[in-house]
Amino acid sequence: MTATTTAAVRSGGAPDLGLFRVLRDDGTADPATDPCLSDADLIRLHTQMLLIRTLDERCLRLQRQGRIAFYGTSTGQEAATVGSAFCLEAEDWCFPALREGGAALMRGMPVSRYIAQLMGNAHDEEKGHQQPMHFSWRGANHVSLSSPIGTQIPQAVGCARAMQVAGATGRVVLGFIGDGGTSEPDFHVGLTFAGVWKCPVVVVCQNNGWAISVPTSAQTASPTIAVKGRGYGIPSVRVDGNDILAVVKVTRDAISRARRGEGPTFIEAVTYRRHGHSSSDDPTRYRDPAEVERWEKNDPVERFRAHLVARGLWSAEAETAEIDRQNEMVTREIQEAEKAAPPSLDTIIEDVTEFVRPELREQLAEVRPFFEEGKTAEGAFPL
Repeated sequence: MTATTTAAVRSGGAPDLGLFRVLRDDGTADPATDPCLSDADLIRLHTQMLLIRTLDERCLRLQRQGRIAFYGTSTGQEAATVGSAFCLEAEDWCFPALREGGAALMRGMPVSRYIAQLMGNAHDEEKGHQQPMHFSWRGANHVSLSSPIGTQIPQAVGCARAMQVAGATGRVVLGFIGDGGTSEPDFHVGLTFAGVWKCPVVVVCQNNGWAISVPTSAQTASPTIAVKGRGYGIPSVRVDGNDILAVVKVTRDAISRARRGEGPTFIEAVTYRRHGHSSSDDPTRYRDPAEVERWEKNDPVERFRAHLVARGLWSAEAETAEIDRQNEMVTREIQEAEKAAPPSLDTIIEDVTEFVRPELREQLAEVRPFFEEGKTAEGAFPL
């Protein structure tokens, strides 16, 4: 059975109303739906989820200390991010929302570049031109998100359409959006054209229950998010986003379908944001602590750890050693990033057009002394 048909069986024939799962409550995998990954891949998935959690803890602390300006954690949503990105090939493209920095890491972006982007230093791929958390990694076609909600979906569909026009068969685009974003016009525009053109795109909605402070129940009347795909003629499925094996199975099936030229798929991954929307948000002002406690019992990392331990692939000792290794590595990368210089001032006018007009260079020369004099002892520019 495919993920879609299995979900349909469990929900009376409507995969966009059911909840597809692989991991049982006791930590074992349902053999009828298990994606049957290698031991090495299972361990890789787990260590990648641990890395996201390690970075969340360390980087949120950096923000609280004033060493970076902004951060948005993915704690509680690691399985939905890592599991879906795992299914992409090197030539595929990814258009993320706010919490998919882990997708870039999963596809090879070094932790050093992740931290450099948060600090906007000379090692930052974006040269300090983007807000922190807007990761871009050209090595894996990972496109920086756009802060306006939902704009990445028409961009993802446009990229997939360009592949069709160029005859680049077999390549796929993965686009992410949050539950609140599905109420934005850009989402509906994107799905309209994806359905009509049968673009090779998979759209994953991470439904974490909250659009900042607005609960899902207050921003849509549809029975699920996944059911919204019906109106656009797009096969849609609802998956347990805290079950990484279920996410892998559903996403892999959807990507295979797109590679065969059979068009888009819309996936709703039901998960939960354990912390605030960002480092600027206080979720205790709008969220019941009992709700958080309930979801903590459905932790994606702990669920998958139990599965690996039951299979003899992991242990408490291995977990401790891996977390220690990650913390040492992150400490080293933070220290190196804080030593780095800011981006060259010339980047203000470079990389925008193929040829920089002379008048822009003249204008930069006029303001350069102001910036040079305004540098602090640490080399940063004052706000």
